[in-house]
Amino acid sequence: MERITLNAEHRTEAGKGIARSLRRQGYMPAVIYRAGKATPIKLKKQDIVNFLNSTMGEQVMVNLRFSDGNLRLALLKDYQVDPVKGELLHTDFYEVSLKERVRVTVSIVLTGEPVGVKKEGGILQQAHSELEIECLPDIIPSHLEIDVSGLKVGHSLHVSDLSLQEGIKVFDNPEEVIATVIAPTMEVEAVPAEEAEAAEPEVIKKGKKEEAEEG
Repeated sequence: MERITLNAEHRTEAGKGIARSLRRQGYMPAVIYRAGKATPIKLKKQDIVNFLNSTMGEQVMVNLRFSDGNLRLALLKDYQVDPVKGELLHTDFYEVSLKERVRVTVSIVLTGEPVGVKKEGGILQQAHSELEIECLPDIIPSHLEIDVSGLKVGHSLHVSDLSLQEGIKVFDNPEEVIATVIAPTMEVEAVPAEEAEAAEPEVIKKGKKEEAEEG
């Protein structure tokens, strides 16, 4: 699994006022969680912004390197963004051990063009965009690439169809649909109202004629 090193510093102050002050100084307030304990830290704002932009939607291991020489291995747990300004406000990390399994969510990326789309005119629909897994940190995939080129119209790919690396446990329902190819929508041409009105008296006249012949 890819690792990125970020320089970090310990901090003792907390609160909204402190957080705003840190951001004005070019820092980003953050927290490392481990076994129920939260440790407040700060990182260079531009460093964490660059990290998020380059790894969006992917799981990446982070080496948090402190000035005292301490190195803590972590995964990004969450981050907060200002809903109005769109600015990053805070980040949370979860410290991990290479010897302990962790439970994470990874993105699903579909690859290939389904035969049902290419040759049968179908439409590919992705019903599942993430997968919840558990494994050792070193084998966490940044994302899952799933080849759907063999899917035909009316066929689906389920969680149970996935072939994952040994040591990875999946928590999603095996019958959960990940992707399917549906038949193209048939368009029915509408009959203009004028033509429908013109056709109506002809049917009535024909009916009367048949009644006369029968009588």
